[in-house]
Amino acid sequence: QVQLVESGGGLVQAGGSLRLSCAASGSIFSINHMGWYRQAPGKQRELVATIISGGNTNYADSVKSRFTISRDNAKNTVYLQMNSLEPEDTAVYYCYMNTGGLGYWGKGTLVTVSS
Repeated sequence: QVQLVESGGGLVQAGGSLRLSCAASGSIFSINHMGWYRQAPGKQRELVATIISGGNTNYADSVKSRFTISRDNAKNTVYLQMNSLEPEDTAVYYCYMNTGGLGYWGKGTLVTVSS
């Protein structure tokens, strides 16, 4: 079993920054990719950013140039640096990891951006 624990969410004013962290523990083998998704009230969960084992990254158009995903392989941790936050970024942010062909989700961390 694999556990993912997110941290770093909170309340921030528009234009501010937050850094999310997601630490993975448990039966972790080779990690195919890790990423962040978000779900705003009344909306479907959507991709924010992913990073694969080779280090290549992928971002949603809405966050490109503002968000940066990175990972620390030694710590099985993935980060999301969020700059120039906008009220539209308000959502619960979920960490995702694919390892051994199986996908795992964290419980989420709330990010609220006030205008």
